[in-house]
Amino acid sequence: MLKVVAEEEEARGAALMIWWAGDGAARVLAHDGNALLLKRAIDGASLDEMAHGGQDDEASRVLCGVAARLHAPRPTSPPALTPLPIWFQELEPAAAAHGGVLVEASAAARTLLADPQELCVLHGDIHHANILDFGTRGWLAIDPKGLLGERDFANIFCNPDGAVATAPGRLSRQIAVVAATAALEPSRLLKWVLAYAGLSAAWTLGEGERPDLALEIAAQATAALSI
Repeated sequence: MLKVVAEEEEARGAALMIWWAGDGAARVLAHDGNALLLKRAIDGASLDEMAHGGQDDEASRVLCGVAARLHAPRPTSPPALTPLPIWFQELEPAAAAHGGVLVEASAAARTLLADPQELCVLHGDIHHANILDFGTRGWLAIDPKGLLGERDFANIFCNPDGAVATAPGRLSRQIAVVAATAALEPSRLLKWVLAYAGLSAAWTLGEGERPDLALEIAAQATAALSI
């Protein structure tokens, strides 16, 4: 598949795909300037279908496994990355403007970003549509954002869609699955889910659209943290 990048975010992701060299990510076969030739996944399994078909836990474990490969250190320095505090910079103004659960999300983000743990290279958008089945090479990532920060699993919880993400008990179930698989502290993971859901809502509001799903996940995470 030929991909021509046009935006700064895509350029960071392209450089990161090259740096990963096919370890946890789709293989870059060739690159020149703003063009990448990528190995394409064809007719494999789908994490979206797994999540809808009673294998939500297993889909989350696959996502965690790929993320672990991408988070692992490499012998060479990574390309330019965006630090998480910059990535989250739109959340606080959105909280001030819109209030509600965004206030809790902004507070959670401030606390987490002030005391980061296990800094590493981040894909930045680990979810069901960005991890594909490459057959004998296994599950591999596409479309990274190119971030630097604490290990990132939070986007799993707003995906693959509203029907799955907001199903009764789904958040608590997947918190347990992801925390156990990735060796994370569940309450800290919940805070990241709240922060990322708030950020997603802030971006959606900035585009003039309704962030119903992100706000619902943020509200569920806030309620779980209060228990």
